[in-house]
Amino acid sequence: MRLYIFIASLLFAQISIGQEVLKEISSKVWSLEDCINYAIANNISVKDASLNKDLAEVDYSNAKSSRLPNLFGSASQSFSNGNTIDPITSSYVTDQIHSTNVGVNSSVTLFQGNQINNQIEQSKILLEQSSFIEEEAKNSIVISILENYLQTLYSKEDIVIAENNLEASQKEVLRAKARLDAGTIALSDYTEAQSQAATNQYNVISAKNNYQQYIIDLKQLLEFSPMETLEIETIDENMNLINLELDKISIYNKALNYLPEVEASKLNLAANKKALDIAKGGYLPTLSLNGSVGSGYTSINDNTFSDQFDVNFNQKLSLSLSIPIFNRNETKSAVTSARINIEKAEIQKQITEKILYKKIETAYQNALSAQEQIIAAEASKDASEQSYKLAQKKYELGDLSTTDLVISQNTYTNAQQNYLQAKYLNILYHQLLQFYQGNDIKL
Repeated sequence: MRLYIFIASLLFAQISIGQEVLKEISSKVWSLEDCINYAIANNISVKDASLNKDLAEVDYSNAKSSRLPNLFGSASQSFSNGNTIDPITSSYVTDQIHSTNVGVNSSVTLFQGNQINNQIEQSKILLEQSSFIEEEAKNSIVISILENYLQTLYSKEDIVIAENNLEASQKEVLRAKARLDAGTIALSDYTEAQSQAATNQYNVISAKNNYQQYIIDLKQLLEFSPMETLEIETIDENMNLINLELDKISIYNKALNYLPEVEASKLNLAANKKALDIAKGGYLPTLSLNGSVGSGYTSINDNTFSDQFDVNFNQKLSLSLSIPIFNRNETKSAVTSARINIEKAEIQKQITEKILYKKIETAYQNALSAQEQIIAAEASKDASEQSYKLAQKKYELGDLSTTDLVISQNTYTNAQQNYLQAKYLNILYHQLLQFYQGNDIKL
C-alpha cells in the first residue's frame, strides 16, 4: 500500500512540475531574442544537425583507431575418428583423437598507400564541415524566426487597423440610420454603410486569422506543444527609420568570411581532394605485420593437459605484402570518380557563393526600396488620414455621400497597410544585412 502511495505522489509531483513549466512558458511575453535563443536550443532541425556532428566525431575517432593493431582470441575443441592428422603434432594416426586449440592473433597495417592517414585527415575535415553545417542550421532558424516574428507583429498591427475601421464604420451605420429616418439620405446610402461595416467585420476576422497562422508557424519553429500559448513583444513605436549606408560589395566580402555555408563548401572541396588521395593509394602495395601465440592439447599424447600446453606453446611473427597487379579497373574507376567529385565540389562552392551574393544583393535592393517606400508611405498615410477625417466631418454635416466616405476610408486603410508593410520590410532587410556580416539581430 505504501508503494502505491509513493508512486502516486511521484506522478502527481511530475505532473505538477510539468504544469508549472507550461504555465511559465504560456504566461511569458517573448521578445525576438528570447525566441531565437529558445529555437536554437530546441528546434529539431538544429538538433538533427548536432547529431550529424556527433556522428562525424564518431567517424573521426574510428578513422584514428584504424592505425592500431587488432587483437582476436580463438579456442576450439575437436573430435576425430579413423585415419586423420593430429592437429597438434601433425602426425598421421588411426585412432580417436580429442584435441584442444587456443590462441591469440593480432595484425597491424604498416603501409597501405598512405590511405589510413588520408582517411584520418578526410574524417577530420568532415568533422569540421559538420560544425559549419550545424551553424548553418542555426542561422537558418534565426532567419526563419526573424521573418515569422516580424510577420506576426505586422499582422498584429493589422488587427488594430481593421478593428478601428470596424468601429468607425459601425458609427457611420448609426449616423446613416439616423439620417435615413430623417429622410436626408436614400436607402441605398444606408445599405452601403451597412455593407462597409460588414466588409470591415470580415477584415477583422481575416486579420485575426492571419495573426493566429503566424503564431502557429512561430510555435512550430520554437517546438511548442499545441497546449502552449505564445505572446510576443511589440517593438518601439517611436523607433527611428533605418537608413542604409552600407555597400553591398563590402557586405558580400564580410559574409564570405562569416557565413558557415561558405566554409562548409570549401571543406567539402578539401574532403573530395582527400578522397582522390585515398583512391590513388589503391595503386600502391599493402604491408602488414601479423603475430600470434597459441598452444594445444591432444589425447594421443600421454602427457598431462598442463604439460602439453607448456610444451606446445608457440609464437609466430610474419610480414605480408600485397601488391595490386590488376583489380578489374576498380582503382582506376575510383580515381576517375574522385576527380569528377572534385569538379562537382568546386561547382557547388561557386553555386554557394553565387546564391549568397544573390541573397545579399536582393536584401540590399529590397532594403533600399523599403527605405524609400516608408518615406512615401508615411506621407501617404498622413495625407489620407487628414482626408478621411475631413470626409467624416462632411458626412456628419450631410455634405458627402456614403460612397465617397467609404472610398476615403478604404484609401486611408490601404495607406496604413502600405506603411506597415514598408516599416517591417525595412526592419527585416536591414536586420538580414546586419546578420550576413556577423552582427546580432536586435529590434
